[in-house]
Amino acid sequence: MGAMTITALTPASRSAGAERGRWRVAAVACGAHALHDGLTDTLYLLLPIFQTEFALSYAAVGMLRALYAGAMAGAQLPAARLAQRLSRAGLLAAGTALAGAAYLCLSETSSIAVLAAALLVGGIGSSTQHPIGSSLVAAAYEGPASRGALGTYNFAGDLGKMALPSLAAGLIALVAWRWAASLLGVIAIVGAAAILLLSRQLHGRRGEPARIAPAAGTPPRAAAAARDGFAVLLAIGIIDSATRMGFLTFLPFLLRAKGAALPEIGIALTLLFAGGAAGKLVCGFLGARCGMLPTVLVTEGATAAAILALLPLSLAATLALLPLIGIVLNGTSSVLCGTVPELVTAERRERAFGVFYTGTIGAGAVSPVLCGLFSDAVSLPAAMLLVASAVLLTLPLAWRLSRIIGPTA
Repeated sequence: MGAMTITALTPASRSAGAERGRWRVAAVACGAHALHDGLTDTLYLLLPIFQTEFALSYAAVGMLRALYAGAMAGAQLPAARLAQRLSRAGLLAAGTALAGAAYLCLSETSSIAVLAAALLVGGIGSSTQHPIGSSLVAAAYEGPASRGALGTYNFAGDLGKMALPSLAAGLIALVAWRWAASLLGVIAIVGAAAILLLSRQLHGRRGEPARIAPAAGTPPRAAAAARDGFAVLLAIGIIDSATRMGFLTFLPFLLRAKGAALPEIGIALTLLFAGGAAGKLVCGFLGARCGMLPTVLVTEGATAAAILALLPLSLAATLALLPLIGIVLNGTSSVLCGTVPELVTAERRERAFGVFYTGTIGAGAVSPVLCGLFSDAVSLPAAMLLVASAVLLTLPLAWRLSRIIGPTA
């Protein structure tokens, strides 16, 4: 009888397996983020079309954007709770398929009521992505590595913001916008199937990779300081999101006032989101190296200055400035998102991300309505001035947060 050979798992092989598990988590989370953010931000390209086709005011345009973002914000916490009980991957795939179905409905809409209903459904579908994807990444990359990992995760979202709106703009130049919306819906449904297929390699009831050894984490902070810090962090995120969404919603209309046609608006958004992708990646690692406070002071101060500089510029100069605006406009969110795991325990992480995204996306739902009302009452440039001024409110809050959570911020 031959001898039985037993192969022992060495520390090196276990480490390699853990690293492969982290990469699988990152692939699923980043792919879903790219797809969902691309679908969400393609709406900025479609809003001027909706305004023309349905004879809408600026306030009505803001309401349409608010329906999508409001549904996304309101369903964040329910999605986070469901993810704690059901399959994370299954819930993420279902939400992706629902967002795709909403785009298919958009392509067939013939009334403002159907349009509003499709946007509401799409927002509910997109609500699954942020709490599930970010908590998966944070769980896989514990401790100091989480800021850089979450920065990469946010960078993936901006790749989607570049790819899908530019694809839609190119298609709209060739075919009717309804055909472009249909194709995006099909892409989302195929993406949902891919999420299910890839997630089979994540062995765990809730979708975590099996036996991933977490990196050494930072010691938990005092409960009171962590609670106060999270409240201030949420306030910064709310202001940052409100001003960013207000700016993005009405940027296409500002470009149109400067003489841009729809293909040029698509190019402009691609340039902006390309800068945003770079900003989220760079600022995620910059926040990990330099701390939250210096990074937020630079990004938010530069955002206010860039929006003010944008108003008097010609269309050509505006297009040249947009990548820089994208870097500073989107860079802050990577730093804020990367700070969330430092203020909560692992057991409360999913709920904390749900609360964080509910607040920030909810603010992003309300701000386009307020900006639209202000634009109708005064003017669009005046609304942009208001946005630039509101950005500066984050600066004293960032200083306060750095005092609460200590020198590592």
